[in-house]
Amino acid sequence: LVDFWASWCHPCRNEVKETIVPMYKEYKNKGLEILGVSLDNDRNPWKEAVEEEKMSWSQVVCLNGFENPGKKYGIEAIPYNILLDQNGKIIARNFHGEELKKKISELFDSKSK
Repeated sequence: LVDFWASWCHPCRNEVKETIVPMYKEYKNKGLEILGVSLDNDRNPWKEAVEEEKMSWSQVVCLNGFENPGKKYGIEAIPYNILLDQNGKIIARNFHGEELKKKISELFDSKSK
């Protein structure tokens, strides 16, 4: 899961807290990997948000907002995510909340059966 977010984005922070953190705890040992891509302009609020929300997965920040990678990937609003399979093929875009949980469950719970 590539998750585009920013420290100042309240919907992003809510999604991380309510959906992504619990989902990661449940599926990280089954193979779920997450890359957080911050569209922040300032390193300090970004670092504080990562700690506050307990984002224990890999994180990157370019410190230039939507300029890059936002524009490169056509992202006009956040939160935004891209779900990739193990080969890098896009299998879903911009799923949130229950819809994202359901998709992750379908992918990982079917593997363990």
